[in-house]
Amino acid sequence: MALSTQGLPSISHRRQVGTHLSEINVTPFIDVMLVLLVIFMVTAPMMQSGIGINLPQAETDTKPAEEGLTLTVTRDGYVHIGESTININLLERRLTEYFYNKPKKVVFLQADKDLPYGVVVRIMDITKKAGIELVGIITEPVDVKDKNR
Repeated sequence: MALSTQGLPSISHRRQVGTHLSEINVTPFIDVMLVLLVIFMVTAPMMQSGIGINLPQAETDTKPAEEGLTLTVTRDGYVHIGESTININLLERRLTEYFYNKPKKVVFLQADKDLPYGVVVRIMDITKKAGIELVGIITEPVDVKDKNR
């Protein structure tokens, strides 16, 4: 019985085939990564849009010494805690629930400068009724150009 080796691939030919299979084609991977990069670059500015308010300006600049909850009130009178909108009639209950069993009760009020003063006083009154010990008002520093005028 004779065995012929002419039909079988040589050992060197098998190694070449094996080396081609072990290489990873990274071109599709780079294409996908570039597409994802473009998507993130386009959508990132949209994700950073928060609640739009115009803060009043103040010359004094003080940094809050403690951390607290930030209440944001828009020009339309909507009250926001974080990203959620709160009905002003439910604000006292939400504040009471939030600060339950917390030793420090500090609220920072961030209200639009065009908001009627009565609304700001009403919100400050609600925070005091909820047992908040300290209410701070967030302002924007005066620009140097405005200060020189």
